[in-house]
Amino acid sequence: MASIRKLNKGWRAEVARLGVRTSKVFPTKAQASAWAAQVEAEILAGKRRGGSGVTVAQAIDRYLKEIVPHRRGGPFEKRRLLALLRLCPWLAQMPVADVRSEHMARWRDERRAAVSAASVARESSDLRTLWKHCRTWGWMDVDPFHELPVPANSHARDRRTDWRELRRLLRGLGYVTGQPPRTLQQEVAWMYLLAHHTAMRAGELHSLSTRTVDLQRRVIRLEEHKTVERVGVRHVPFTRKAARLLAVLDAAAREQGREAYFTVSPQSRDALFRKVRDRLLIRDLHFHDARADALTRLSRRVDVMTLARISGHRDLRLLLNTYYRESAEEIAARL
Repeated sequence: MASIRKLNKGWRAEVARLGVRTSKVFPTKAQASAWAAQVEAEILAGKRRGGSGVTVAQAIDRYLKEIVPHRRGGPFEKRRLLALLRLCPWLAQMPVADVRSEHMARWRDERRAAVSAASVARESSDLRTLWKHCRTWGWMDVDPFHELPVPANSHARDRRTDWRELRRLLRGLGYVTGQPPRTLQQEVAWMYLLAHHTAMRAGELHSLSTRTVDLQRRVIRLEEHKTVERVGVRHVPFTRKAARLLAVLDAAAREQGREAYFTVSPQSRDALFRKVRDRLLIRDLHFHDARADALTRLSRRVDVMTLARISGHRDLRLLLNTYYRESAEEIAARL
């Protein structure tokens, strides 16, 4: 059955027939009525299929099995979607075909009351991708996020790590100067220290190996990274200090007959870092802050275009507003 409703900016046609629910907004009532009639005819002819009662929980289950394993950052996306099932049972139990913008508005407001705007934006991105695949699978015809404002990210972080804090963290993780890591916790210490010196992302550090690191040329070849689809393979130069650190890891890997410098998984790296950080009562420090520290220091030695080449940024605004964290006092001291 079709219904036509007047909106501030046009007319919404809604069709609910044989398990199929869909809607669309048009400038005129005549266009809305014509579209609704066409959709009803397609449903009766079997050209449009409903979600057959598939719930959001079932859609997430299929998405986790078929899509997430092939996505970068999949383990973290999986953790967020499983949390959604636990924290929003009312949404998880809904048929996918019934999800509308008002339900996403309720979800958004509930999450905004519990977590930061940045977290809501990140979780919204997960759901947008899920709904996209649901439409591909024929379970959903409309985007529930259409014309729904999502909270903008909060102000960029300005967290920096001083040398005392860095030393406490490395010691807490078991780091010993000059000695290669022997435990997963020590691997996390080495990864954080390298991020502090190379400005590499955590995911990129996991790809370090005897094959990708050229100690003679002081260049790392990144075949898999966050922006590989846009910029292709990246070649990251590194400092002499970083070269000394990488030489220790390279020698240890070759001695043990393996390519990879690190064996710790992304999930374990994240969990171990948080555990030690919290035990040391170090407040509001993220692993990713080491990248910003490195880029802020490197900005004093190279021009902005070279810095963008090192970091892999195509948008200089993101580099300036997110990763360049020099304080006004530090700038004043150099004037």
